[in-house]
Amino acid sequence: MVNRALVLDSERKPLMPCHPARVRRLLRDGKAAVFRREPFTIILRERVGGETQPIEVKLDPGSKTTGIALVARGKRGRKVVLAAEITHRSGEIRDAMTKRRALRQGRRYRKVRHRAPRFLNRRRPEGWLPPSLESRVRQVETWARRLARFTPVTAVEVETARFDTHVLSVGYDLEGVEFQRGTLFGWELREYVFHRDGHRCRYCGGESGVPVLELEHGIPKARGGSDRVANLVTACRACNQAKGNRTATEWAEALAGSPTKLDRVRRAYATKVAVGKHPSLRDAAAINATRYAIGDRLKTLGIPVGFRTGGRTKMNRTTQGYPKRHWIDAACVGETAHRVRLDPGMTILRIRARGHGTRKRCGTDAHGFPIRHAPRAKRFLGFATGDLVRAVIPVGKYRGIHVGRIAIRHRPSFKLARFDVHPKYLALLQRADGYEYA
Repeated sequence: MVNRALVLDSERKPLMPCHPARVRRLLRDGKAAVFRREPFTIILRERVGGETQPIEVKLDPGSKTTGIALVARGKRGRKVVLAAEITHRSGEIRDAMTKRRALRQGRRYRKVRHRAPRFLNRRRPEGWLPPSLESRVRQVETWARRLARFTPVTAVEVETARFDTHVLSVGYDLEGVEFQRGTLFGWELREYVFHRDGHRCRYCGGESGVPVLELEHGIPKARGGSDRVANLVTACRACNQAKGNRTATEWAEALAGSPTKLDRVRRAYATKVAVGKHPSLRDAAAINATRYAIGDRLKTLGIPVGFRTGGRTKMNRTTQGYPKRHWIDAACVGETAHRVRLDPGMTILRIRARGHGTRKRCGTDAHGFPIRHAPRAKRFLGFATGDLVRAVIPVGKYRGIHVGRIAIRHRPSFKLARFDVHPKYLALLQRADGYEYA
């Protein structure tokens, strides 16, 4: 199974996505033209209007990767017609802001060492988010708008995961039998622990090859261990059974001297679990901070928006036997996603946020002193950094046809992949939109 191509009529109104084989016939017969390269979209030359089916945009926002799925509702049920994953650049933005802050602070102290502090009169608008989180929200909004523009979307459903980081970090027991009861009882806690551990076994890191993951108690319950999150780790079924009724420390000691590679890996990881080295709660805090902002932005699309829990998503995916993938989680969002047809091995569109360049005109060395200045113009000979191009090189070491993003220099020598190419060999396929596709 592959992604369907998006289709527009001659008046640029969205129609139902169609199979790539049909797209090739339309392009070959001259009945359509390529409208956009990524996501691949064609525009029909003569047809106006047509019958459409309800299509839902399913979103699974994550701290590093967001899953997207277009689910069409037809006569035979719901089916995924397009899947994608967006890799956010929040870490790059955070590092760039930290570096800028350090450079400005160093420059300020060098030039005006004894300057009196200014009056703090800056005000943040309501709903302000740090740039690293704001970029994630805007990227989700951008792609929801883009898909709503190119497909007949009738509804949007987004997963709004929520983690109580205070309770999770403290680890004390909560009182009250009503906590997480009902149909989804137990799923929210499991989803958090799996998310915290990156959906990998904490004892072997996936070395055992067993795909089934379970909740495992570092200190067994039979020996006084509790159900606190601090005592829960993700373990594959093989490691869970091999550990048995032992603590992580006892199991690490029992594995000492074992000749197998798997046991050596288990011993190293079990030692870390025994020390209590748990992953950071930064990702959970980021999701908590952006879930309401994403919902508010999506409401401006003018399309009905539904908000679903992560426990419902996990239950839908598990009961249907689908593996853990960001786009599969997106397809399983919502109460109606308990039966959705998809191919876990389908080729999906991988989107990586790259940004629109930098506003920094002055480059500095490691100590913050200026060493170069960038020109103001971002275009040169009709091209800009990030443009998707096709290079037809007739001779030389790199002769042939190459497709990719370019980085311009203000001289006739642009960078494409790992080599330089002259602009006369380039043909523009798609203008830079801040994303890289694969």
